[in-house]
Amino acid sequence: MKKLIVSLLASFVFATGALASEGGMQLDKFPTEKMSDVAALQHGAKLFVNYCLNCHSAAYMRYNRMRDIDLSEDQIRKNLLFANDKVGDVMKAALDPRQAKEWFGANPPDLSVIARSRAGGSGSGADYLYTYLRSYYRDDTKATGWNNLAFPSVSMPHVLWELQGQRTAKFVEEKDPHDPTKIEHRFAGYEQLTPGTQTPQQFDESVADLVAYLQWMGEPSQGTRVRLGVWVLIFLALFTVIAWRLNAAYWKDVK
Repeated sequence: MKKLIVSLLASFVFATGALASEGGMQLDKFPTEKMSDVAALQHGAKLFVNYCLNCHSAAYMRYNRMRDIDLSEDQIRKNLLFANDKVGDVMKAALDPRQAKEWFGANPPDLSVIARSRAGGSGSGADYLYTYLRSYYRDDTKATGWNNLAFPSVSMPHVLWELQGQRTAKFVEEKDPHDPTKIEHRFAGYEQLTPGTQTPQQFDESVADLVAYLQWMGEPSQGTRVRLGVWVLIFLALFTVIAWRLNAAYWKDVK
């Protein structure tokens, strides 16, 4: 229980910093239809293991829970496990915590509930992650060589850069329309430096799949809960009608 509280607090702290850094940036809308696409969730799980699990844990998620997205234990064992892990193990990071603290200054946060923790007034946690993972650009002034529009001066490098390729962000100086004495530093688009292994459209699809998995991982039973909730509401509606008519029948002779 103590570990869970610490993990949630860490996620909250990182989320608060990220959303505060957002500075009112308009978030891109996450394609919610991905949540009902089993193939997308499976692809997202593969991306998570290959690109995120190296540094970030999902300590409250077990590998075998991915059976809920139609992956067999044999598929999980062959395609998603590290050498020493077992199907029943929780998803632990490959990176040693001591090395993480030495390299990054802090241990990367657990991602078990990261999508839920980053929801805010400007959009859902999935909207934020979908925008954040697609907003990286090259910045040689930063220690990692990367920066991010959604989270300026982020300490996390762009782990998906091979898929997206390398690009820089273009900024222009403009006068504030409300105060001509002030100059605004406005984003004016990206400039591609080197191509990635995926087209921009394919990369957006991959990020959407990854975010769908992160959203699903925060509450794996959400789909079942929603489906069951529909039937519960239908039952309650029918029972209300029956109860209303029975009440009328019982009291019809009472004046």
